[in-house]
Amino acid sequence: METSQRDELCFPQLFNRSCRKPTPAQSDVLLTYILQSFIALITAALNLLVIISIFHFRQLHTPINLLILSLAVSDFLVGLILMPVTILLTEACWYLGDLMCALYNIVTFTIVSATVGNMVLISIDRYVAICDPLHYTNRVTLNRTKICICLCWICSVIYNCLILKDFLRQPDSQNSFHGECAIVIDNITGAVDLVVNFIAPIQWQI
Repeated sequence: METSQRDELCFPQLFNRSCRKPTPAQSDVLLTYILQSFIALITAALNLLVIISIFHFRQLHTPINLLILSLAVSDFLVGLILMPVTILLTEACWYLGDLMCALYNIVTFTIVSATVGNMVLISIDRYVAICDPLHYTNRVTLNRTKICICLCWICSVIYNCLILKDFLRQPDSQNSFHGECAIVIDNITGAVDLVVNFIAPIQWQI
């Protein structure tokens, strides 16, 4: 009986501290995993086409297309990294260690924030183009757009490092068992993140 229980653990040598493997009953959701994998593949492939197109054709090097390129990069990373890892690993045992767990979470949060930031920049660009078309080319230049894109990504990294600073110091402190990759955010941090990544961007886009 004890041998059977050990076989169900992610780390049998850590009998009292290991999380359990997915049960056989979860094989019924195989169709869902296949569908999610297909969506991840399509997401990565289509955004890669956008990235290649804008890079390849010089006539597409306009401020708005650079913003679309930045958004396509973040969406490409979602399809290439976040969705596959979520599908394959977070529902099962996490074998990659605490360092990779911390890296995965910081990348996840950064990409989401960068995606929201890119959408805000696109909204601002369209607002200026519609409300002040005569001065659009003077106010929105390629160099300014590149600076805004760089700031968007840099600020996303810094912001999420601050949000996750406690988690980055001790990635395993919130795991109940060995083999988990769990992250818990307190109410105050969660409220701040809600405002920064959801409420404030909606106000900008309105």
